[in-house]
Amino acid sequence: MVYITGDKHRNFSIIYNFCQYISTNVNDVLIILGDAGINYYGDPHDKKLKNELSKLPITLFCIHGNHEMRPESICSYKESEYFKGTVYREDAYQNLIFAKDGEIYDINEKRCLTIGGANSIDKMIRLINRWGWWADEQPSDVTKCQVERRLNTDKWHVDLVLSHTCPYKYMPVEAFLPGFDQSQVSNDTEEWLDSIENKLHYSKWYCGHFHIEKDIQKIIFLYNSILAFE
Repeated sequence: MVYITGDKHRNFSIIYNFCQYISTNVNDVLIILGDAGINYYGDPHDKKLKNELSKLPITLFCIHGNHEMRPESICSYKESEYFKGTVYREDAYQNLIFAKDGEIYDINEKRCLTIGGANSIDKMIRLINRWGWWADEQPSDVTKCQVERRLNTDKWHVDLVLSHTCPYKYMPVEAFLPGFDQSQVSNDTEEWLDSIENKLHYSKWYCGHFHIEKDIQKIIFLYNSILAFE
């Protein structure tokens, strides 16, 4: 079985309970739509969490968020194949897998485009407090070109999209955090995803980031819910 959920920010209690309740095994897969937080500290705190998650009776397939390091920037990650596409995985943690931006995976016989990253509205707070923040949190121009070239090859047709944030036109303004000046927030990724969505033929688009549960047209926002992937 394949399941899907939203941001976890290093809190996996819901997943532990879910695995126990459903009696999952490592052949089952849970897609996390960014901000799993598995690679946040870059020190033994991460290793401790990975050791715990490696015992989960499920495989985690994670999209890159904006509250975690990119796996390709961490020397212990290697490229391997999963769902007929390139992924990042560490030898010691075979059930903790990270998707590559712009890759198209075959999941349950559906062609799924993955696009991670977003802007952090809490960037300054994290920098002031010396918490983790990474300049490559959003897709680079190189990544954007790679995504568009791949979609040109595939004639702009996929079954599903898995992203961290959403196209600009679907941003859930009701979920915006109070106290932040939204005029100072970069929406570069969302605006680019808007241009992708305008041209793309797809059935559903799953995203996280906004900590909200909402369906709007073909866009599905997930947070704590764990759904069967379809």
